[in-house]
Amino acid sequence: MATTSDIRNGLCIRYNNDIYKIIEFLHVKPGKGPAFVRTKLKSVTNGKVIDNTFSAGHKLEDVRVETHKFQYLYNDGEFYHFMNEADYTQIRLLEAALDRPDLLKEGEVVTIQINSEDNMPLSVDMPATVILEITATEPGVKGNTATNATKPATVETGATVNVPLFINEGDKIKVETEKGTYKERVKE
Repeated sequence: MATTSDIRNGLCIRYNNDIYKIIEFLHVKPGKGPAFVRTKLKSVTNGKVIDNTFSAGHKLEDVRVETHKFQYLYNDGEFYHFMNEADYTQIRLLEAALDRPDLLKEGEVVTIQINSEDNMPLSVDMPATVILEITATEPGVKGNTATNATKPATVETGATVNVPLFINEGDKIKVETEKGTYKERVKE
């Protein structure tokens, strides 16, 4: 059993007959009244995100998880296939288990949390940033680096990312996976 003081991002808990992963939390200590923890919970079974408030000291049933490194192999339309880097076993997951499947490139290494009680995959943690190549965008204009204006660009995985005006097709960019936003251009 865990309490609200054990809450951290990535913690998996049992709540309302489902397993949720804490994706955001905030300890609040108001001037009047008891302290509480405001959380955002994501269901690992259907991907729904809910807001919930726990009072300070509330007992939570945590789920024991193991983390393993898996390499993304391919998507067959319904499932995403991954291979364990340690023993080469393969698993497949539904799209709902992934946070940003549109930024996942073949060969990318991700961390998958697995419930140690029944060996069911719970969630996929992507790297903080991924490097992707621009496949389609309007041509860049030389000297357009001073403004914060952006344009849509399609990357090799099919996702659309807003990029600065000076980015061209064929450029490689670093994308933050949590928000799906442009971070910087990558020089080769």
